Amino acid sequence: MAGPAEPQAAHGADVVNLEIDRLSVRFALTGATVEAVNDVSLRIRPGECVALVGESGCGKTVLASALLGFLPGNAETRGTAKLGDTDLIAATDHELATKIRGRQIGLIPQSPASHLTPVRTARSQLEEAARVLGGDAVAAAERAGLEPEHLDRYPHELSGGMAQRVANALALVGNPWLLIADEPTTGLDRDLVDGLLDEFRRLVDDGHAVLLITHDLAAAHRIADRIAVMYAGRIVEIGPAHEVLDNSRHPYSRGLANALPDRAFTPVPGQPPLLTDLPAGCAFAPRCDQATPICEERPVLTDDPHAVACHLPC
Repeated sequence: MAGPAEPQAAHGADVVNLEIDRLSVRFALTGATVEAVNDVSLRIRPGECVALVGESGCGKTVLASALLGFLPGNAETRGTAKLGDTDLIAATDHELATKIRGRQIGLIPQSPASHLTPVRTARSQLEEAARVLGGDAVAAAERAGLEPEHLDRYPHELSGGMAQRVANALALVGNPWLLIADEPTTGLDRDLVDGLLDEFRRLVDDGHAVLLITHDLAAAHRIADRIAVMYAGRIVEIGPAHEVLDNSRHPYSRGLANALPDRAFTPVPGQPPLLTDLPAGCAFAPRCDQATPICEERPVLTDDPHAVACHLPC
């Protein structure tokens, strides 16, 4: 996979970076605290696709929700996420609603059909979004591969692939520079997946950025410029996509790669830790065949292009 293109404006938008710095999110429950995201730092630039991968419950969706202000009331946050001059974590809901959501950052949510208003056609929902965001509904529909007859259907009349395309159009209508796609390939057949990934890559090549949250490592390998591997709320490895999957430095990343059908097809042994009871040291140590006493200390993510948080990297 080639490196990211030089940053350029996405259809006239200002060129900005997303700079996430030591972001943590925890949820206070009765008698317990869920450490959902722990000390995550990540940079996303225009003209690149970053894939965020890891097992269910590792904090990927919580991270995306924090960027858009969609966390529940019992969430506690630390750290920053700077989009230009705006700190997304400190911003008010009004600032996010009027300046960020749909305009600077578009979201394709999990299970897009369930996020569509059931009593309104796709056209009316897209046209309303275009009015609010100052976008072009027709252009967004065309970019998402929607035909005019698709737009006159209600959500229950849409196939999974069509609902996905409507969600794509809604996310694109405000022409945001960053698109967050949360598990967008789940439940789609291979042809639809390939078409969706091609569209994401076109967006990136056109100067946008994509944060692809996915379990589909094959999809990440195909279109991502960089892959960040998340485990128990932390990024444990990040680097060029082909290096992270083909030359993994963290034992967990290697385990994910070996679970691919075209490789060893061997699942990672054991289960992730409870986020209410994380160990003081390396959270992966109980599942790792290389663990030693040094792993009782928490490893720090190294500061290099292919970074790893491991005392004994592969």
